[in-house]
Parts: sequence; C-alpha cells; structure tokens
Amino acid sequence: MHASKRLLICMNAAALLASTARAGLPIASLAYMQNFAAQSANPGSDSIFAAQPVGLPPLPVQPAVPTPPPTDLNAPSPASGPAPTAPSAAKPADRRSAQNDALEDEISPELETAVTKGIAALVRTQRKDGSFGDGPFGGNVAITSLACLALMSDGHTPGRGVYGENVSRGLEFILKSCDESGKSGLIASDSANGPMYGHGFATLFLGEVYGMTAGGGDTALAARVHEALVKAVRLIQTTQNDEGGWRYNPVPYDADISVTICQIMALRSARNAGLEIPKVTIDKAVEYVRACQNANDGGFRYQVSQGPSLWPRSAAGVASLFYAGIYTDEAINKGINYLMQNALPGHANAQQQQLHYFYGHYYAVQAMFLAGGDSWARWWPAIRTELLSKQHSDGLWDDTSVGNAYGTSMSLIILQMPKRYLPIFQK
Repeated sequence: MHASKRLLICMNAAALLASTARAGLPIASLAYMQNFAAQSANPGSDSIFAAQPVGLPPLPVQPAVPTPPPTDLNAPSPASGPAPTAPSAAKPADRRSAQNDALEDEISPELETAVTKGIAALVRTQRKDGSFGDGPFGGNVAITSLACLALMSDGHTPGRGVYGENVSRGLEFILKSCDESGKSGLIASDSANGPMYGHGFATLFLGEVYGMTAGGGDTALAARVHEALVKAVRLIQTTQNDEGGWRYNPVPYDADISVTICQIMALRSARNAGLEIPKVTIDKAVEYVRACQNANDGGFRYQVSQGPSLWPRSAAGVASLFYAGIYTDEAINKGINYLMQNALPGHANAQQQQLHYFYGHYYAVQAMFLAGGDSWARWWPAIRTELLSKQHSDGLWDDTSVGNAYGTSMSLIILQMPKRYLPIFQK
C-alpha cells in the first residue's frame, strides 16, 4: 500500500479511537458496534411534530470487523472553506457507502471543538425527568430520543462514557413513556403532537440501545428495552395503511412520506438489533415511497396523491430507500441529483433552505453518506462548514420553531456522522 494511503487510514482510525477513549467506551464495544453495523394535516408540509419491492437483506452471523479499503486519494477532498461554486448532478457510479471509505480530514479540529462544546451545552438542557425539549416541546419523546442519539454518536451509551448517565436518564424517560397498559406498545409523552413521529424516533433509539447495554443482553435493563422495542415494532407493523405508509396517529387510514421514513428507520434499527421484520412490511413501504416521487424532477411530494417536490422530504425519501435495503436504483440517482441541485449547502435558495432546515439536513447527510463517493465528498464539507458557522457562543444551535434542544441534537448527529458509531447509519 502506498505510504500516503496508510497514513490517511491511520489518521482516520486515530481520530475515531481518540473519540472512543474520550467517551470512556471500551475498544471492544467499538468492535461490537462495527460487527453490529455490518449488517400534517397541512399538505405539502414536512412538519415533524404538528417498481421493484425489495425486503431488508439478511444479517450475517457474527460478521468480522470490516477492514476499511484504501481511500481513493484522487476523489475530491473536503476543505474547511466554502463549498464548490456550482452544484452538479451526482454520478450514478458513485453509489458506494462512505462507511469504509473515509475522506481525508473528515473530522477536523474545528468540528471536534464544536461537538465537545455542543454536547456539554445539550446535557445542560436535560430536564429532571431525563427528557429534553424546550417550551411547548418540553418532555417530548422525539426530541429526547434525538438528544440521546446525539450523545450516542460520540460513544456515550447507557452506563458508559462521560455522558452515559445522561443517556440512561433519557432512556428511562422513554421507557416510562411506553403505554402503561402494555397493550398498544405506543411510546408517547403528554406533549406529543402527532404521536407516530415520537414513536418512530423512540423506537429507533431503543433499537440502537438494545444490544449495546452495559452487561449485555441478560441484564434487567436490556430485558426492559427488548420488551418495549418488540411492542413498539408490533405497533408500527399493525398501523401501516393499505398504501404502505404511516401518518400522525397509530391507525392505518392515511400516510405521508415524513412519518413513513420515521417508521422505516425504526424498523431497520430493530432488524439490525435482531428482531424479525416481515418482508411484506418493508416491500409495501418501498412501494409507498416510490409512489411519492415526482417523475419530472426526481424530488418527493408529501403524499401519493399530488404535490410539489421539496428538499427536506426528498432527503427523507432517498434515505428511506437506503434503509429499506435498496442501494442501487434509478429512484435513488434521481433523488440524489435533486438534492444536489436544490439543497447543497452554500448553493440552494436561502429562503428555501430555512424550511425545516435541521430536519432536512438530518436526512440529507444520511442519504449522502450511504450514497458515498462523489456525493459524500461534495456534501460533507459543505454541510460541515455551514453548521459550524451556525453554532451560537453558548454551544447550542437554535431551531426557531422547535427549540434549542432539537436544533442542537440534530446538528450534533449530523456533525458526528464520520465517527461511524451508530449501527443505523451503516449499510
């Protein structure tokens, strides 16, 4: 191997291991996570709180820790400065996940400083009951789950790491928010507005936690997480409507692409954690997402019936196909191209960018990471630069609609994609 390639791989490994050590997470847990990962009522709105069907691919049994291939040094290299001057269509041939194909200087010193400051600021907003959220969104299941995922993105898990206790408190809030009767499996808090949003994010959180609990799967906490996860997944399966999607309430009568992607990610996480997910459930969901794509521009509309493409829900549409186990498809190519033309940070219409900004970029960065290649190489430095410039002096990011805890959680999840901790972000 060329010396420069060996150096680049060592630098990426060193950055990840340094983050692991800082969080207090054993190296063995990092290896486990790598093994584990191998495997609106207002139409046209992306509000997160108000045809070849393919099932999920089987999980390998005890896969070996993957060895990252040499990084292509001829690929565009991210810079810490402004993004390129003109967006262009992504290349269909570049559909290789960034999972084992790290870019040079993905994790910059400026990013590490911002993340450290942001995490410290986020945990200061945690409420006495373990939840996160501001104002009318205080004690919100979705925001609490996202905040805990932001901490887990830095290697902090229940009982492990500097902020492991904060994750444990958040987890306890989620478990206490499960249906007390134990019958429906719904995870919702008193502040829930459209409970299937919160349910989807909470189920995703439980799926990521399960199997990573200190002490393994035989602990009492792991048993509680497993029971809640099984019931939550069952609710998702039984509330899928005839079109293949989901909507705000846990009844199978309507659907939109925004709520649907929440449930697809939750099912994928549960599948990664070892739960059995019926192939027909995923196939129907894929049919719904495909039906929401506009043929003229490759973007996605809010519901099947009609409507324009908007970039936040288009990012969700592309990500949902990846999480359904589809990695090479013309629908993905068209969706990636639409995002490049309409949402690449530094190039898109500024007013349009602010519409559900954090929600859109949460899904967009996942889509580009899973697309890999030129898509990731161009998107990552652009969103990194933009998000770093938006952080306030107190370490928080503000979402004017939902609050600081939400904006900060989303920003931290986005900025920590290159750490590759969470299994959900792997193919």
